[in-house]
This record gives sequence, structure tokens and C-alpha cells, in this order.
Amino acid sequence: MTADTQLRMRPHSSVIMDGPDRAPARAMLRATGLGDRELHQPFVGVSNLASDVTPCNVHLYGLVRAVKEGVRLAQGTPFEFGTLTVSDAVSMGTQGMKASLVSREVIADSIELVSFAEGFDGLVTVAGCDKNMPGTVMAAARLNIPAIFVYGGTILPGRYRGRDVNIQDVFEAVGAHSKGSISDEELKEVERAACPGAGSCAGLFTANTMSSAIEALGLSLPGDASIPAVEEDKLAAARRAGQAVLSLMEKGIRPRDILTREAFENAITVVTAMGGSTNAVLHLLAIAREAGVPLSIDDFDVISDRTPYIADMKPSGRHVMADLHRVGGVPLVMKRLLDAGLLHGGVMTVTGETVEQNLASVDASLDQPVVSTIEAPLGATGGLAILKGNLAPEGCVVKIAGKEHLYQRGPARVFDREEDAFTAIQAQEIRAGDVVVIRYEGPKGGPGMREMLTVTGALVGQGLGESVALMTDGRFSGATHGLMVGHVAPEAAVGGPLALLRDGDTVVVDVPGRRLQVELPEEEMRRRAGEWSPRPTDYPTGALAKYAKLVSSASQGAVTG
Repeated sequence: MTADTQLRMRPHSSVIMDGPDRAPARAMLRATGLGDRELHQPFVGVSNLASDVTPCNVHLYGLVRAVKEGVRLAQGTPFEFGTLTVSDAVSMGTQGMKASLVSREVIADSIELVSFAEGFDGLVTVAGCDKNMPGTVMAAARLNIPAIFVYGGTILPGRYRGRDVNIQDVFEAVGAHSKGSISDEELKEVERAACPGAGSCAGLFTANTMSSAIEALGLSLPGDASIPAVEEDKLAAARRAGQAVLSLMEKGIRPRDILTREAFENAITVVTAMGGSTNAVLHLLAIAREAGVPLSIDDFDVISDRTPYIADMKPSGRHVMADLHRVGGVPLVMKRLLDAGLLHGGVMTVTGETVEQNLASVDASLDQPVVSTIEAPLGATGGLAILKGNLAPEGCVVKIAGKEHLYQRGPARVFDREEDAFTAIQAQEIRAGDVVVIRYEGPKGGPGMREMLTVTGALVGQGLGESVALMTDGRFSGATHGLMVGHVAPEAAVGGPLALLRDGDTVVVDVPGRRLQVELPEEEMRRRAGEWSPRPTDYPTGALAKYAKLVSSASQGAVTG
């Protein structure tokens, strides 16, 4: 690397380090063990989201070390720094889950602040759980310094009585247990078997959906999205990422050169083709906003409608992310979509090459059980749909991958908190044909827009997954399946139509017709709206209160900036 090249790669650290007046800053960093060479190499921030609170992140220290090795090999100076993570699966079903989506914003803010303050020239983010992944990418888009995302990797499935199991099975076992279908000991057996070690939830739930989306966006190295956390290949991929960020810096390729409108269309195509989590809608909208790319909730419906569903992945299908990795990972999915003309092949990626160039050597002809062909898909259209109507003027999201239960007309069972709905389900008070409504759980109303896997898992575990619909202004875990409608906007807390529903109102969930309706005259809706008043918050101070004041609608990504 020539001196001129090195200086060009140091637009921010040179301001921090160079010149006689910066001697105090250099003195401070010498105390950390850096010498003349390290002080005048490009500075690379390495954000480490390691934490003991979740298997998704407990192993990230090793990956961060590998990234730092790669940065040093490429003649850069790495700076590791930490930020928070929240475990959705641990806090699910409790008030603590309200912190989850809030953490996405805190993570983005904290990475921005450290990188800005310390003059980093480049950035590698290492993350492994649902909200910290989009949070790190939001920060990269906001900072717009050369950046690469490294995924912590998927957990392997556990084994229970001769079959593979994962965390989804535990949530559904709770529902089965409440109905008496399984014993205390069987529930304990599933609990002990489901999560055998480090890594993010095994199926195509939110973490693996977002790793796939980020790879499709071009912000992670090809193949990174599906490598299991415990495999040696994961460390090698992290080391390559550390080297690759210096190459990006040398070439002057920054996140917004990669995060184009076409890249977001690619990501949505991959997510819908794989039957990914509804949370991808929320997170991709938020990332696009940070990147300055026009993207709307309606784009997801348009793209999903033209995209075949080709990945037989849990929760709707049979396979987990480790299975996909064995047959070629996300590059196999992308290659089949590219060959069918469904991806933009010319968009730039963190390899310094285009999507088409990255996929040139991928053999998509292999016969395997996980990814179907475009000609014989699992479904004619993608796995997400956007509904609108008098209950969701701004839209709402439903996962339809692999589902036949796409229409329901029935009486509303209205609950103002997730806990109340769960209590009713556990007491077997929900009947086939009901439309369960959980409101005041949106971004402002929660605050924090809780996921509802405890509720949806209990419904499925009781055998009601194909006969009950559920709608909420909150969110669903990527492990949720069934006729579950989330992100209903505007939310109840701001006077959205969901706030006007009463027990017994007839609600229509019509996925083919893209409708979410209550069968009430407009005059009655107006009358109820006149009687409505906002509910007092349970969190008038602290981080949740700040979030509630700033956060936007779910239809805009629930962002705070």
C-alpha cells in the first residue's frame, strides 16, 4: 500500500491523529499499546454485540477476534467497541419484550456515536440477534463509511425423540401443554433439547431472514448468511471480512454505493422467495430511510406478488438454515432468481464486484430438497402480503408462505394487552372461527411493538393455527405461522381504527383480496372515534418514554430519526 493510498484511506482518522496538535490523542492511544505504524494506518471500528443474555451473541468474541486479525493482515488498525443486545426469545411474553425494537435504535445510535467520535475510516459490524442486525446496518448506512456486516451465524437444530427441534417447537409445546396434549416431563424434554449451543434461532425466523436480506443487499460477503455459528468456516469468513473492508476503503466503495433502490428490491425478492419473517418489512424500511432510498410498504406486496416462493424453510416448511447452508446457502437462492431475471445483477456489493459477478460460479443445477426451481416453485407468489382496509388504512403485514388458510370472517375477540390474550388462550376461551385482536402494542402504544410468539405459539400448539386469525398493531416473531396479521397501522394508541373495535364485531381477513375490514358502517366508526380517548402510558419516563415520543408508524419502519 503506497503512502498516498494510505492517506486517501484515512479521511477521518487523519483528522484525529495527524499533526503536532494531535499529540495528546496519540498519547492516549499509545497507552492502549499502539505504535507509530498502527497510529497512521486506516482506523477500522469493529462493533461487538457479544452478550451472555442470548445464544445468538454469546460466541461473538471469537468472530470479532478473527475480524481484527483480518484488518491487521490488510494493514489496518482495528478498534473493538461494544454495544447492547436484547434477547427476544428470553423476554418474549413479558413487559421486557417492549425493549426489543427500542434496542435497534439504541444500537444504531451507539455505533454512529463511537464511529463519529473516534474518526473511524471503516466499519465492520458483528451481530447475531434479531434487532441488533438491522441496527448495525442502519448505522452503516447513516455513517456512510466503508462497512461490512458479519453475521454471528445460525444455531444447529436440537434432537427430541428422533426428530429435529428448535425454539419454535418450545413455544408451540407450551400451547400443547396447556391443553393437556403433552405432559410436564415432555415439555421439559423439548425445552432441554431445542437449543444445543451458540447461534441464532434455527429456522427462517427474523435473524436468519435478516442475514439473508443483508447478503442480498450486498453488505455481507457471499455465503455469510447461512454458515452455522459453530463451524470453523464462520471464523474464516469473519477474517475475510476484516480484510475485505480495507479493500472497500481502497476502492472508495461506501454503503450508499451499495444500498441502492435496486439492492433493496433484490433483498425483498430474496426474503419473499424464501418465505421470510414479516419483520423484514419493518427493518428494510428503516434501513432504506437511513440510506436515503425511497421505499414504501406497498413495494413489498408488488415484489412478493411477482416472486415465486422457492425455499422450503421453517416455520412454514421443513428445513432450517443449516440445511440451506449444506446445499449452497443464499447464493443458491439468488442464483436461481438471477437466472430467472428476478434480481438486478448489476448492483455493487462489498466484494467490490456485482451480484452477477459474485454468483457467476454458483452451480444452481444441483438436485436437493431445500430450494425448488423457479419452474416448479412451492408457491406461485412470495411469502409476504400487504393488506389494507378500514382497519389498516396505512397497511399491515401477513406471512403467507406455504399457507392455505388465507381468508377468515368471524367475531372479534378484543384484548388491550398481549398478556390478557395469552391468559384467554391458556384458559381455552378462544374458539375456532374467532379473530383475536391485540391492540395498544404498537410502536407508541406498547411502547416498543412487542412480538407475539408466546400467543401465536400457544394458538398453534392448541391446534387452532388453521382456524383462528390474529391481528395486532404489534409484531410477530419470524417463527410465527398461521393467519397472523401484524403491524396494523395506524396503531390503536394514536386513534387508529383498531382502537374502535369491540368484542363481537365481524372482522374480515382476506389475503387474496388484500383486505382487512370490520363490517361496520362509516357512521358508526365515526361515532366510536368521537368517543375514543388516548390511554395513559405505563412508562411516562425513561428510554421507553423517549422512544414513544419519537417513533414513527410501523408503515414507515418505526424509526425515531
